[in-house]
Amino acid sequence: MIDIFKNIQSTLDATPHLLRLGRLFSETVLIDVDGHEFYLTFEKGRIISVAEGPSRKTPWQFALRTDAEALEKFWQARPEPGFHDVFGLVKIGRGRIDGDILSLVKNLRFFKEVLGLARTRQELAA
Repeated sequence: MIDIFKNIQSTLDATPHLLRLGRLFSETVLIDVDGHEFYLTFEKGRIISVAEGPSRKTPWQFALRTDAEALEKFWQARPEPGFHDVFGLVKIGRGRIDGDILSLVKNLRFFKEVLGLARTRQELAA
């Protein structure tokens, strides 16, 4: 899982439109997959750090909590309904969002497209 987030990090650096979208986003986000925590630290739209947790010392702005199977379905080139979107995961009961929801909503397109960068990897493999 950490390799996927590192791949997203390198892909993001090569995606100018996302860097422009996220230029005002400088936060740490917690991604919790089956109880395994991953901290993505963004600085002006770039992921500057991907750290594996758990860590009680790492403050985060908001968290996306889901299971590995749901995340794999989310990252398919053509995800089925409910797995196509962060809020779709919440709606079907396969995800939960905690923390500062306003920070997420203000940067929703950026965050969704960053997580979706793993789909690009899936499309190239197909």
